[in-house]
Amino acid sequence: MLTSKIQIIVKKYNLHFLSLFLIILCISLSNYFTNFKKKQNFDFQKLLENIYLNKTSTSIIENLDPRYEKIIIEVKSGDNFQKILNQIEIQSSEKQKILKEVLKKKSVSNLLKGQKIIFKIDKRKSKKIIELLVEMSKTKSILYSLNESTDKFQYKEIQKSLKRVVSYKESTISNSLYESSIKNGIQPNVIIDFARVYGFQVDFQRDIWKNDSFQLMYETFLDDNKRIVETGNIIYANLNLQGKDLPLYGFKTKEGYDYFDNFGKSIKKSLMKTPINGARLSSSFGMRKHPILGFNKMHRGTDFAAPEGTPIMASGDGKIVRARWCGGGGNCIKIKHNSTYSTVYAHLSKFARIAKEGNRVRQGQIIGYVGSTGMSTGPHLHYEVIENGKKVNSQTLKLPSGKILKGKERERFEIEKIKIEVMKSELIAGLN
Repeated sequence: MLTSKIQIIVKKYNLHFLSLFLIILCISLSNYFTNFKKKQNFDFQKLLENIYLNKTSTSIIENLDPRYEKIIIEVKSGDNFQKILNQIEIQSSEKQKILKEVLKKKSVSNLLKGQKIIFKIDKRKSKKIIELLVEMSKTKSILYSLNESTDKFQYKEIQKSLKRVVSYKESTISNSLYESSIKNGIQPNVIIDFARVYGFQVDFQRDIWKNDSFQLMYETFLDDNKRIVETGNIIYANLNLQGKDLPLYGFKTKEGYDYFDNFGKSIKKSLMKTPINGARLSSSFGMRKHPILGFNKMHRGTDFAAPEGTPIMASGDGKIVRARWCGGGGNCIKIKHNSTYSTVYAHLSKFARIAKEGNRVRQGQIIGYVGSTGMSTGPHLHYEVIENGKKVNSQTLKLPSGKILKGKERERFEIEKIKIEVMKSELIAGLN
């Protein structure tokens, strides 16, 4: 009877007992975790106060700053290695150590504008250079790397492996050869070569008309990413002027790489027709009223108006006998080509690096840039041709043509010409 009553009471208050139990359990667990967390915080604080841990953590944080630093410097006009090294915050003794190595190689120490020099600096303790990379060209670099055991630099030449690919381009000339070429993705140095090749027989300012056209086949050299690193020889070129084709084929002779017409005749003459491209004939050879002096005077040269900075080429192979200030002619260059011919280039804004008295230059090589120095009313090139000591009209001068291939050399040329025509057909078919 009593047992039955107890069971009834338990059933009646079962839910209340369960709720009370859960409340007590939650309070107990909460107290336990609170005390556990306090103990963890206390232990962690003690750990942070540990001297050894402080040193270790400081070391880790300090090492988050990269140990090595790369510095890339592009050479500016007038720079030398001493100036460039002075831009880097390292000890003087470290600068002198690398400078001593670089000066051993003249080809490396003679810097050119636009060259890139890459330094790798070790910032541990006192800073020092551990690597120096000098980009000599698009395909060649010089690497100096520090041998830590000997504390001396090791010299190494690095050559990039490039793939040769022949490119073919053709276009109609709407405004200018240069503009049409750029629109067709032809590299500027190829355009300059193209103009130089035809410079013996074509005046690009007056001979080219709208809707004339050209074809061009030339070498390109690609890196592993298929980017054009540099360009090589023009293999084939053709200018169609007013419906007349002027094809030229590149061919290597004993004297070097040259260009020949369909009949194996070199287009090279002793002097180029004009030593500048894209210029306007502003004053001819002959009597004229001097633009500054104001009276009539014999003009013993030809003036070509062009924007300041336009490149000027040597009109023939020869030796520079003058490269300095020439009074009314401003900055001027005189080249002696042979016992018969000399040429003069006046009013230059500046000289090219090669333009030093005593240096030899090749036909088509850039020697200076258009300016307005001396007695000049605007940027232009004053160009003179001197024949046997007498100034003559460069535009009417009859110059001897280049060589004509004969015998075995002519046979080789004809075979090469057929190969070029087949290659051209294949490239055109590939475009279509």
